[in-house]
Amino acid sequence: MKPCNEVISETISLAETMLLLSDKGDSLREDDGCGILYGVLRDSAYKIKKMAEAERQNHMKRDEWK
Repeated sequence: MKPCNEVISETISLAETMLLLSDKGDSLREDDGCGILYGVLRDSAYKIKKMAEAERQNHMKRDEWK
């Protein structure tokens, strides 16, 4: 796999880890401030994942993803 594609795959994996962490943190939180933090983490993870998946699709369309 091309290095640029590896980074896109790693980015998707990182976003998925961020989603898991936000769920874990939200379930263990003790105050509203933490809830806001984990909400921001979750929102960011969804945005990052969506952008990385779109870039992966672009690479696939250009036949640059093996």
